[in-house]
Amino acid sequence: MSAQAPTFGEELRRRRNESGKSLTDMGRLVHATRSHLSKIERGHRNPSIELARACDAKLRADGELLALVPAAARTPEEHPAPRGDDDVPWSLSLSADGGSSFTTRAAATPADGNTPAVTAHWVIAPGRSDAVSAEASLPAFHAVFDEYRRLGQCSGPALVIPLSSAATGALRGLAHAAAPASRTAVLRLAARFAEYTGWMWQEAGDDRAARWWTEQAAQLATSCGDHEMAAYTLLRQAELALYQGDAQTTVDLAEAAGRQARGLRTRQLAAQREAQGYALMGSETHCRRALDRGAELVGTARSGTDHTPTLGSTHLPDLAGFVAAWCLRELGESEVAVALLDTGRDSIAPHALRARARHGARLALALADADDVDRACAVARSVAQDVRSTDSATVRADLRQLRSSLATRRKHPAVRDILPVIAASLRGDRTT
Repeated sequence: MSAQAPTFGEELRRRRNESGKSLTDMGRLVHATRSHLSKIERGHRNPSIELARACDAKLRADGELLALVPAAARTPEEHPAPRGDDDVPWSLSLSADGGSSFTTRAAATPADGNTPAVTAHWVIAPGRSDAVSAEASLPAFHAVFDEYRRLGQCSGPALVIPLSSAATGALRGLAHAAAPASRTAVLRLAARFAEYTGWMWQEAGDDRAARWWTEQAAQLATSCGDHEMAAYTLLRQAELALYQGDAQTTVDLAEAAGRQARGLRTRQLAAQREAQGYALMGSETHCRRALDRGAELVGTARSGTDHTPTLGSTHLPDLAGFVAAWCLRELGESEVAVALLDTGRDSIAPHALRARARHGARLALALADADDVDRACAVARSVAQDVRSTDSATVRADLRQLRSSLATRRKHPAVRDILPVIAASLRGDRTT
């Protein structure tokens, strides 16, 4: 019979002893208390996935220690956003053929709990369209897409999602009546709007809605033969898996996107996402190979043309450097990550609050790991302010990691000052 695999705690103790580190030494490296590590080694507690990754990186386990984390500890804690009153005074419905209807209801909910009465209902039937009108409309929709992207950098998803959803529906209706020569271009842009709407839903913290919209984008892309966009939707699915802590699914989807993609830009993004998945696993060798492959494509990858908006982030000027820093921090190379992130910090546009918050959150995490507590807290304060403007669920996920890291150093004055600020940002409070 084969020997039973060791538990995470047993393997942690073995590797720690082999490296000559005491519990106190190990705790100092991963920012955990001696007693907490002792309880994990004795099997009295499960490690958080973040602590497990830190231990794996510091002991150079190359993912072998991380692989022993119990499944229950791999499921991220859910933090549902508070919901207000679901009653709305009016609604807009868009049909696939380009028609729409507008309904208004009584503002107050009746005492008996029934649905508020309809006070008005109008139907807009689609008019006749041809290739000329579709072609004339596309430049305006391209401009709208660019503006919605910009809006999403400085506003919350609640403002952007209704707009991008309506634009997706309008383009779908326009394609329904357009001549074949124009239909492909209309559907390609509709797929981009749908994909962006999915991203905004992820930023709102609703992965189910994000996945639904991403699937809509894939269907629209497939219907018009846009294989590049179809491949990119796999990367969007991989990003959802990444933030759920599912490293293997992240890698699998990124590899599938890389195989399907024809353009250099998408293949570059696929290699970067694959590297992030391997970093979550703690597999440094595979991670660096993927980063190198992506770096080779950076110089030759072509951005969007006049007819196709650029895929992926456009507000992080050095996306390759950001992803490399993201990976290196996960692998325990926090000082190198700080250097990379410091280099690209000033190149982010002033209006790009969402990109700045994402970049700053990873910088704060790397600084905390490198024991530069004062700078970590200073950067965290800026991030907390930007998160209040953008209402980003993904950045809040990083802030939760940062809060856990800083909480082990509560005696530090800067930490005592910043923890309430981070807590307020996580609650969505609008004041510091």
